[in-house]
Amino acid sequence: MALVGRRDGRNFGYGRQLSYAGPQALKDLFGDGHYGTVKAHSDRWQAFVRWCRSEDGPGFNDARQIDRQTLLDYAEYLRHLVERSDLGIATAQNRLSSVNRTMAALRGDQYVKVPSPSKALGMRRTSVRRSVPQGQDREHVKRVIDVLCRHQQTRVAAIAQLARATGMRLREAILADLPRLQREAEQLGRINIQEGAKGGRSGALAHRWITVDEHICDALAFALQVSPNGSRNLLAPHESYRDFQQMLVPAREILHTHDLKGFHELRAAFACERYEQITQHPAPINGGSCYQLDRQFDQEARAQISYELGHGRIDVVSAYIGAEHE
Repeated sequence: MALVGRRDGRNFGYGRQLSYAGPQALKDLFGDGHYGTVKAHSDRWQAFVRWCRSEDGPGFNDARQIDRQTLLDYAEYLRHLVERSDLGIATAQNRLSSVNRTMAALRGDQYVKVPSPSKALGMRRTSVRRSVPQGQDREHVKRVIDVLCRHQQTRVAAIAQLARATGMRLREAILADLPRLQREAEQLGRINIQEGAKGGRSGALAHRWITVDEHICDALAFALQVSPNGSRNLLAPHESYRDFQQMLVPAREILHTHDLKGFHELRAAFACERYEQITQHPAPINGGSCYQLDRQFDQEARAQISYELGHGRIDVVSAYIGAEHE
């Protein structure tokens, strides 16, 4: 949506309400597509607007009144929430980053921002899982998949099955070359996850082999069954990845209704299962203590899981299976 007035007007021309102006400016900034990114920034912007209107906030309803000190005051407010354990460090940093991005979209410049959200909060974000991953119970996942199929969301059901069986990211599951993977599974007993990988890691030189089991075979067979005609993956021949992402919105509601926060939980469930398969001990987040019993074995398991998840760093695994000391 274009500016509703002149850029020098209230909320830089994006209307009378701060809550409305931010999302509209973000839509202008990103254009068509990036639905998930716009929604994430918009949701965090609304949290900032609520603070502005609260007793703790400045009472502003016009983005032209917001200056750097306003953002630093908001950072201080978020820091107190983190200290009281009412908010996670990562969430606080994300909220500040989104306010930065939204202010830039509204203003058309970078003059009003918090240069470093982490420094402003005075804290380092940690990537350690604190909650048990949803979807570890395969019967639970099967029920969710059945519900998705009843709602004609068969391709989303295939994504969920692939994520739980192989640890694929959402993008990897959508773009996976299904005939190639099935051929590798049948001929080699393992599959190489390449398409859609992060950080330029896809391709023949970036191997990421996963040993095949019955769950992977079932997931591949189902994905091939629901793959659109003329396609090698879960996208229709004339469908873009962004178009498909927007179709995921109602499916996500189904996941939430059935106690599954998202596809990333299934990836974490895969990691916890692999840890137990490798070490014969539950993952730390599930109460396991392999680290205390055999630190080297724990580290070797984390390195293998890091490889299978497509990460280059072993410390990232704590975000999936929990910290070493737990």
